[in-house]
Amino acid sequence: MRRLHVIQLLPALDAGGVERSTLEIAQALSAAGHRASVVSAGGRLLPALQSFGATHVALDIGRKSPLVLRHLPALRRLFATADIVHARSRLPAWLAWLALRGMPDATRPHFVTSVHGLNSPSRYSAILTFGERVECVSEAVRAHVLRHYPATDPARLVVIPRGVDPAAFPRRPHPDRLARARVAQEHPALGGDGPLLLLPGRGTRLKGHADAIALLARLRADGLDARLWLAGALQPGRERYVRELQAQAHAAGVAQALAITAPTAAIAAAYAASDLVLQLSRQPEAFGRSVLEAWAVGRPVLGWAHGGVGESLRRWLPQGAIAPFDLDALVARARVWCLQPPPLPATMPPSLQAMQEAGLALYHTVLGA
Repeated sequence: MRRLHVIQLLPALDAGGVERSTLEIAQALSAAGHRASVVSAGGRLLPALQSFGATHVALDIGRKSPLVLRHLPALRRLFATADIVHARSRLPAWLAWLALRGMPDATRPHFVTSVHGLNSPSRYSAILTFGERVECVSEAVRAHVLRHYPATDPARLVVIPRGVDPAAFPRRPHPDRLARARVAQEHPALGGDGPLLLLPGRGTRLKGHADAIALLARLRADGLDARLWLAGALQPGRERYVRELQAQAHAAGVAQALAITAPTAAIAAAYAASDLVLQLSRQPEAFGRSVLEAWAVGRPVLGWAHGGVGESLRRWLPQGAIAPFDLDALVARARVWCLQPPPLPATMPPSLQAMQEAGLALYHTVLGA
């Protein structure tokens, strides 16, 4: 196969599923001898991207301002060297599309888009269906696209589920007392011998932190010395929201059994320290990597059965799929699993390597078409 140049576009390289997918594909391209470039405003994941040998072009293409159009000439110059332009977010996709329209046929690369989220249907969001191929990160996303954009040719939609790197998320014994002790040393509220519940997610109501606190209160009222770790909820600019969660915990009498922390870089160790992982997003998510990551480490997941999370749970651990917002059912299942963890599937979850190979195969399919 000839050496390709693939340019991926996204707003920034800070944190999230879009950013991780971008890095994973850049890594796969570089490892296969291809040229990988990323256009973004940069961020904390930039050193990781560059460690793969990928090139970064710093342009603020996620800024919602008419001034962002000034980047079109620079994008056209950059695209003239590319085989494929892959847009992973809406505003960068619009900019890429406008830049490509102004290029001559002889130098215009192919256009690929990805739908990473269940965005509200609109003409603005529709740009992510304009690619020659449209990558969907789950069947739930594919169904969302076809439902809200019926003019989209189903043949252009390609489902590539996210994958897990088994080296980064190795199976750990349960209970992992050493991992728990380390977490308790850093966050004393998470000490004790009772079950530890983990909800990883950024500081937004959409992640369902309030439901997790309500679950904690019910379990402790039943006599379980349960503890809850909201890893990632403590973020700059989210102080008022964190105070609301702390007030809820105080009112429920469980503040002493709760830790609200910044995102942890050692998320695999956090899974290992926990007994039960929660995925309680109030809004359907496109995929939900934490389901597969926790399973890889060897921890069961309870989550609301909608969106990509419900899709993963129903396929791999159906007992963990709870009807959305049925707190009584959530409490009942959590109570049982805290006392007797369920058996997990014998197979490992889909691998990162499989996802990367599918991503590169998509590029070759577009070039062949």
